[in-house]
Amino acid sequence: MAAGHDLSMKHVGIGIGWRPEIARAVEELPGIDWVEAVAENLCPGHLPEALVRLRERGVTVVPHGVSLGLGGADRPDTGRLADLAARAEALGAPLVTEHIAFVRAGGTLTASPRLEAGHLLPVPRTRDALRVLCENVRIAQDALPVPLALENIAALIGWPDEELTEGQFLAELVERTGVGLLIDVANLHTNHVNRGEDPAKVLDQLPLEAIAYVHVAGGVERDGVWHDTHAHPVPRPVLDILAELASRISPPGVLLERDEAFPPAAELAGELEAIRATLDTATAPTRRPAEPKGRPPASPPDDGDRSRERLALAQTALLSSLTAGTPAPTGFDGRRLRVQARALAAKRADVVAKVAPELPRVLGEGYRDAFAAYAGSRPLRGGYRQDALDFARFVLDDRPPADADTRRALARWWKERAGARPPGRAARLLRTLTRAA
Repeated sequence: MAAGHDLSMKHVGIGIGWRPEIARAVEELPGIDWVEAVAENLCPGHLPEALVRLRERGVTVVPHGVSLGLGGADRPDTGRLADLAARAEALGAPLVTEHIAFVRAGGTLTASPRLEAGHLLPVPRTRDALRVLCENVRIAQDALPVPLALENIAALIGWPDEELTEGQFLAELVERTGVGLLIDVANLHTNHVNRGEDPAKVLDQLPLEAIAYVHVAGGVERDGVWHDTHAHPVPRPVLDILAELASRISPPGVLLERDEAFPPAAELAGELEAIRATLDTATAPTRRPAEPKGRPPASPPDDGDRSRERLALAQTALLSSLTAGTPAPTGFDGRRLRVQARALAAKRADVVAKVAPELPRVLGEGYRDAFAAYAGSRPLRGGYRQDALDFARFVLDDRPPADADTRRALARWWKERAGARPPGRAARLLRTLTRAA
């Protein structure tokens, strides 16, 4: 069982996020020392051949989880932890990484339906949330075969009545658990634009010796809000924050993330070169990282169950507002919540389009507007394949396309995949359309 933040990454150099869409480019890019792969997209017994070839060349592969939700009110799911552990062992990884975020809410702690965000949402920087997070981290550490490092996330919204700054929150988390840190400088930039947080002040408060590695990524600003898209080139301000960090510590590794709108290999190479140049020209660190500390003893229980209940109620109220259209919780910026809700719906539409590519083809330009109308009051609950079926049924029921051919094509698609269903309005409409076809 792994503990502490002796992450064994040493100085691994420059890496890139491995994605199937750029697998060939990654193999051919010069100077790639290591890669990071989304853990949930890997099957331990059937690793992609391109990833296997990289490992055979001696390239380190780090699994990066996105679904544990360690910042949520519930204790970590044992099945998800076992899956993450299996991926770490299959890859021979020196560590695994996850996020300081919550991704679901509701359930038994609130006696309400389970809600899924489909996205990483910020944890309130409160003593309650920190107490719950620390316990969840210790549970994860005990279940994993290698050390764990956690990433600071980007946020469109902030929680009211926070008690700690980002830097203080991360520093206390490390002190209490010995967990490592994955510092995303693009997320620091996002939070600077969206929440007015000074990246330098965050870095001032961090335990730099706990840094396992660093993420760099691109985004875009729309109407004064920075969106951490991972689909745009890395902007200068993000590289400036990387330089600021590199003036304090030589980061063990720096990794370029790209998840969408993949550019040609030459552009990826250019972004990697910009990262190298930033590190080469940064002022030499004024101090070297201290020797890794062991994991501190666990703090005694302190109102833990009550903390979980309070956090569960707060996170459920927020996620319900974002995904089910319920009123905004007191103290939140309503405009920012609407921006976040639209971003969640858009990301959900993107995933459904990948799971069921026939739907955007059938609905054409109307796909996104229809999905936004559907997602505005219908939370994600049964996974994305079920989401695609529910969306198609919603369109047939409530927003039937004017074009008869489109209606018939959508009805056929739904019938082929839905299986037996209790007869209802959608079923009656389906029979009518099928006969007409």
